[in-house]
Amino acid sequence: MKSIRSAFPVILAILFSAIFSAAQVIPEVPGRELMPLSDVRAGMKGTARTVFSGTKPEEFGVEILGVVPNGIGPKQDLIVGKLSGANADRTLVFAGMSGSPVYIDGKLVGAISYSFPYAKEAICGITPIGSMISIFEQRPAPERIVGKRASFNFFELMGSNWRTITGPFSAMAAGDAVIGSNMGPSLAPVFGQTFRPIATPLAFGGFSQATIDAFAPDLMRAGMLSVATVGGSREKDFKKPTANTLLGGDSIVVELARGDLSVSAAGTVTWRDGDKIYAFGHPYFSLGSIDLPMSESHVVTVVPNLNNSFKVAVPDSAVGTLTQDRATGIYGILGREPKVLPIEVHVRTSRGRDETVRFETVIDDFLTPLLLNSGLMNTIQGNERSIGDTTIDVNGTISMKGLPDVKIERRYTGPQAAAVAAASPSVPLAALLNAQLAGIEFTGLKLDLTVSEGSQVATLDRISVDRSEVRPGETVDVTATFRRQDGTPFNKVFALTVPADAAPGKLTLTIADGGVVQQASAVQQFAPQDPRELIATLNSLRRSDKLYAVFSRESAGAIVGASEMSDLPPSMIATLNNGRSTGGVKATTTSTLQEATLDAGNFVFSGSQAILLEVVR
Repeated sequence: MKSIRSAFPVILAILFSAIFSAAQVIPEVPGRELMPLSDVRAGMKGTARTVFSGTKPEEFGVEILGVVPNGIGPKQDLIVGKLSGANADRTLVFAGMSGSPVYIDGKLVGAISYSFPYAKEAICGITPIGSMISIFEQRPAPERIVGKRASFNFFELMGSNWRTITGPFSAMAAGDAVIGSNMGPSLAPVFGQTFRPIATPLAFGGFSQATIDAFAPDLMRAGMLSVATVGGSREKDFKKPTANTLLGGDSIVVELARGDLSVSAAGTVTWRDGDKIYAFGHPYFSLGSIDLPMSESHVVTVVPNLNNSFKVAVPDSAVGTLTQDRATGIYGILGREPKVLPIEVHVRTSRGRDETVRFETVIDDFLTPLLLNSGLMNTIQGNERSIGDTTIDVNGTISMKGLPDVKIERRYTGPQAAAVAAASPSVPLAALLNAQLAGIEFTGLKLDLTVSEGSQVATLDRISVDRSEVRPGETVDVTATFRRQDGTPFNKVFALTVPADAAPGKLTLTIADGGVVQQASAVQQFAPQDPRELIATLNSLRRSDKLYAVFSRESAGAIVGASEMSDLPPSMIATLNNGRSTGGVKATTTSTLQEATLDAGNFVFSGSQAILLEVVR
């Protein structure tokens, strides 16, 4: 008896431990039965599931307050509910909760997806599961029909502002749901307020705060919330999904970039139906048909915040591909590997140190140039000073299956060299992505950046020639006087050959940087017919940092497409000027006879000078 009494506290502790552990066990995902919206009534109570820490979902209470007709969009109603439970009371509705499944009587009702900004109680909007399924059960969209070929401006292709090609980010956040006056007494406390899609926490790995501050606003406008800089996911092998992969309530991550640099957005799985995954309950970017990596994840914690509580989630292995991003959620397929763009950046710093950064990005008309730009800026800033003059050489290739590489060769100098050098490779990439041409399949992008301190600017002040009368095919010596940034002058002599077909008369010789030459060119736009034409054009663009010698004369001509035709007969000029010709034909009064790139050293040149020659026989 004494031994039993002495063992009683131990037995009691074991019993209490067992009872407590049993209370923490989350039951299996409720049955596959779905509750139609017509059965949902105010006052119903149920449960929801989401991950607050680790990988296991936890349950909390949900009470239905009512239904808002057309709250999400036309014929897309919104259920309004109130959350309860220890964790829900602590965090309220938090960024990353999007997609959390709501169950009543074991039936799936929908996904927690909307919230009130600055709410004092955990009031949420719930997207009905029927709306989530029906929008993805519609017939898949056909291949995009191109009504008009993309047209590009040569000067923009020479520059570094890739947004002139992509246009502004056109992601459309879901419409607000405004509570009307006929919603009944249970919704009276929220009358006149506005629901917003729950913000999607966007985590940056390997990025400095300065880079995040510079580039995150593009994504924030689409409903993202920059919440943390967390460890990026190294490139992991694709994981074969199992029966327990991404079930309702599990944390899901959509990766925009992964590797040494990562960008990922976290949410919650609403329902798994075989290999089909439904999540979020509202758009990600509202991109329609997509191809984005879908990964498992583990949650570090949910951070309570006065402005907006948020989930900190770290992506694990990719297990599938998101294929649809629409008004009532996102949809993915398990087991399908996504298409990504492998990027490798090698940096030779001004101190002679070599650094290599490797990451993969999604392939999208806007997101890919943005991610490349931000990744390069972060890499440069992480290895070089941010203030002062810098010179950066950019060399690389964009590789595609069955097509020639696009060559990238640029040089930038001055206080803004880092920003311009980081943006410039995104220009040809944006052109390839936005050209609307079939047959472009990316296989990789490699860049070499060489950085040196100081400025290498040289401005062209004047030019002179050894004689003003020349004959066709002769060589004329041109002396160009430049000025360095500190004001010191220096001369360069160029031996230029007069065009062999130059007719007697006046001939203009212009020495100028590539930007000036392009702006003066009669050909400013072109519309590529196929990928090879676009690639050839990108590889033959003038460089704004180089010097060019151009022989030109006043002569009646025309621009046909992207080609210049000079010395046309008067009858042809009359036809072009009568207003009855179409198809991209434009008359000109100046014709370029010859153009050559000048080897003038490692400076970044700017300026323009012209001189008049007389061609004699």
